[in-house]
Amino acid sequence: MTFGESISTCFSKYATFDGRATRSEYWWFALFTFLASVILGMISETASGVFSLAVLLPSLAVGARRLHDTDRSGWFLLLWLLPIIGWIVLLFFATQESKEPNRFS
Repeated sequence: MTFGESISTCFSKYATFDGRATRSEYWWFALFTFLASVILGMISETASGVFSLAVLLPSLAVGARRLHDTDRSGWFLLLWLLPIIGWIVLLFFATQESKEPNRFS
């Protein structure tokens, strides 16, 4: 999946928490949100904040779909609330390959 396809897919599945997301889809979208936030932050903190709020739901959705692709529940996203340890665990989960067979379609 290319950079543009990833962004298009994530915004077309704005609040779709079911299904699966490939590694490339997840990481291209993460790169897009990071770069856009940094660029908007240089222009205006308000613009960066509004953008971050606008992409919060699609970011959570693609995160849940990425966890589904590794055969884990989307509820594991709550690990993000645990500083350092939770972040490392989620980073590990997001970098793993897809698992087949998988209980998520």
